[in-house]
Amino acid sequence: MADSPRDARADGHVTTPDGTLIAYSDTQGGSSPSSPSPPLLLLHGLAGHMGEWDDLAARLLVDGHRVVRYDGRGHAASTRRPRDMTRASNLADAVAVIEHLSLPPVTLVGQSLGGHTAFLTAAAHPHLIDTLILIEAGPSGPNPNLPTEIASWLDKSPVPFVDKDMMVAAVAELAERSYWAEWEQVHCPTFVIRGAQGTMPASEPAEMRTRRPVSASASTTIETAVIEDAGHDVHLDQPERLYEAVRGFLARGAA
Repeated sequence: MADSPRDARADGHVTTPDGTLIAYSDTQGGSSPSSPSPPLLLLHGLAGHMGEWDDLAARLLVDGHRVVRYDGRGHAASTRRPRDMTRASNLADAVAVIEHLSLPPVTLVGQSLGGHTAFLTAAAHPHLIDTLILIEAGPSGPNPNLPTEIASWLDKSPVPFVDKDMMVAAVAELAERSYWAEWEQVHCPTFVIRGAQGTMPASEPAEMRTRRPVSASASTTIETAVIEDAGHDVHLDQPERLYEAVRGFLARGAA
């Protein structure tokens, strides 16, 4: 799908507190949504790039949304070899983009490691986040084998991955601990999406629901969905089905 001719797009870089350059794309859809809605910030997964969101972004732009994407640190057009690849540094990058572009409150959409960054951001900075959409991403762990698995996966890539050590460093903390404590600090409406053939355990979304803090407020709502015929890269395997799920969730929230 192509962007509408009326879409207004601005590309640029944000300099984060540690000097890392984050490349972003900021596009306003060509028509206004039927009701005011927060901008959407899309976070790609490990070894990905913002272009992976092209299909979903184009569909959201047709609906009139403002859509922002960026290349994570260590990826694509952002600084490829930053000094820090920790979870905290990735969280700081999301905050830097949100504040630089005056986005809050924002709907954060993240796939895989990008989804992990998304809910950490929602936990640490609730005033910046309106809604959370997590695709094949959750707080479970630890997974001691993860760095080895990622290194092996990158070694099998048909195109050699020059910055493999950066990718391995990005998942080092996930090998050591879970993030349930952070998840329990998330209070915004949340949509957890799993690919039917993905790597997210089928039991994890249900556990995320049970471990959401008990509250009388509707703002703690969590919905879950499974996208059929999709693996871990739901946004690439079934972009139209993903869009329909996201559109429905956003519409229910607006209502």
